[in-house]
Amino acid sequence: RHCSTHAAGVVIAPSALTDYVPLFKGSHDEVTTQFDMNMVEEVGLLKMDFLGLRTLTVIDDALRMISENYPDAKVDIDNLALDDPEVFKLFAKGNTVGVFQFESSGMRDYLRRLGTENFTDITAMNALYRPGPLDSGMIDTYIECKRGAKNIKYLHPKLEKIVGDTYGVIVFQEQVLKIANELAGYTMGNADLLRKAMGKKDAALMAEQKQQFIAGCEKHHVDKKSAELIFEQIETFARYGFNKAHSTCYALIAYQTAWLKSYYPQEFMAALMTSEISNTDRIYVLIEECRRMGIKILPPCVNESGIDFKVVDGNIRFGLLAVKNVGEGTCAAIVEEREKGGRFETLAGLVSRIPSRSLNSRTLESLVASGACDSLTGSRAQKFEGVEAALDFGSKVSAKSTSHDLFATDGKEVQRVAPSLPEIGEWAATQKLAEEKKALGFYISGHPLDQFRDELNSFTSSTIGILGELTDGREVTIGGILTKLNTKMDKKNNMMAFATIEDYTGQLETIIFSDSFEKFREILTVDRMLLVTGRLSTREGEAAKVIVNEIVPLDKLGERFNCQLVIKVDKDCSDKTIETALTSLEKYSGPVPVILAARENGSEVYIKSRKYSVNIDFKLLHNLKELLGDTGAYLRPLGKKDAIL
Repeated sequence: RHCSTHAAGVVIAPSALTDYVPLFKGSHDEVTTQFDMNMVEEVGLLKMDFLGLRTLTVIDDALRMISENYPDAKVDIDNLALDDPEVFKLFAKGNTVGVFQFESSGMRDYLRRLGTENFTDITAMNALYRPGPLDSGMIDTYIECKRGAKNIKYLHPKLEKIVGDTYGVIVFQEQVLKIANELAGYTMGNADLLRKAMGKKDAALMAEQKQQFIAGCEKHHVDKKSAELIFEQIETFARYGFNKAHSTCYALIAYQTAWLKSYYPQEFMAALMTSEISNTDRIYVLIEECRRMGIKILPPCVNESGIDFKVVDGNIRFGLLAVKNVGEGTCAAIVEEREKGGRFETLAGLVSRIPSRSLNSRTLESLVASGACDSLTGSRAQKFEGVEAALDFGSKVSAKSTSHDLFATDGKEVQRVAPSLPEIGEWAATQKLAEEKKALGFYISGHPLDQFRDELNSFTSSTIGILGELTDGREVTIGGILTKLNTKMDKKNNMMAFATIEDYTGQLETIIFSDSFEKFREILTVDRMLLVTGRLSTREGEAAKVIVNEIVPLDKLGERFNCQLVIKVDKDCSDKTIETALTSLEKYSGPVPVILAARENGSEVYIKSRKYSVNIDFKLLHNLKELLGDTGAYLRPLGKKDAIL
């Protein structure tokens, strides 16, 4: 086997490492121990994990922009008051896209259910939102006990002092140490051995520890039955135990990012987008989050942009480096010349002031197509067609400044005349958006889906950006633009297709088998805007896909009132939340059926409400999604074939 290196492990010794452990050099000349991490600890050395977090750079960049934009602001990010109601309001509403460790759709749904009120809630949620506690239902118990939906029970009065602030739920490893120490008389060192034994899941070792724990409890006046129940609770905890110190540190960083998002949203989102500029899917998500927050995203601009994203008059301006085919050297040259010589007025003026080595036709065409040259004279179409002439002019101006002009007479220089832009009309709006997308990877000045935004919010059960977090096999409805279509013959020599669909939050591949392809082939054309329903496939290690059952063009949703309102009542929803959602339907009473959807034995089950029917209103859909989460309510055509009970 090859030798692998720990991503963040650092070994610390009291003197030279060679006194304690054999070393070797890794593939990148890094000095590495020949012992693995367990052996390193067994010989008495200290192993520490030092994690490099992108979020720390985001915070640093945001603070730099804040100091530039608000010179009088004194932000001491390391000494924030940890009881700010505005920050907790952000958590409680689930508006945590971009907040460290708290931005997945599942986490945001749990935050809404919890109603975060203090720093302990953040620390606990950070520890509980992991596979173990999610599978065991402990996160639901925590939320229900906090909200008063479930009574808090302590197996012994002493436990209240130890797990009282986590509503009777064992959340942290430190609580296990304290329980063993106070109820069974363990020293803290022996209590840590108990914690490690649980982590190893060694049956013989656990049996020995259980006997020792119960004996210790009896000595400290805890009856045997209670001791056994407490030990069982600790054993259950062992499957998901999390270190409180670790969780608290992460919660502090999360709080800092939430504070920045609450009080300096533009600077925080600009810093976040700069850190993710090479990740197209993340930029999709962040652009959509800025739209939700009311922050306008402006295209790059040679007269305003920096190299990275920046805040301009309360809006976020794309950085020049975001434009494809534009390198950092070119960006730096444009910014430096602008600061030195003032604004650029024309395309020829821009080219003549920037060193010719920094600009070529691909670079300049990308700048024009992205909108970065919109502040210069002329339309995008004119400037795009005038690129070659402008570059030719720029090279002659550059040559004149570095050599003797052979055509000069009587010592007078020949004045170069900048070329005029071609007399052509502007691109159509669709072409302008297409060229912008090609140059940036995103739509900035508009989006083809904008005309259907309300329909997408109402008829889709999920956005593309969060499909990877959902359960494999569930039915989903997404909407977007068909950007790519590849057809092929299947094993039975029937035509099938792979279609790429893109919405505001990302893109994914859909699989259209022959039966569905034959049924919908007439509407499967590139750039068509579609509503797609199908079965989600989220196999481990693969990008999410949707196996298509039904397709409806978005422009055919004019019959949208011939539908039913679906409200999801998964086990994650509390009874109180469901009751609030259903009660909110009363003032929208009308003819549209209300369907309650649940998931049972891996299948969707739909139950028609006998009490409620509504008038469809986009405000109603918005309110339900706010309450139940983005996937909690949507419209569904009445023609669905699924059995409704």
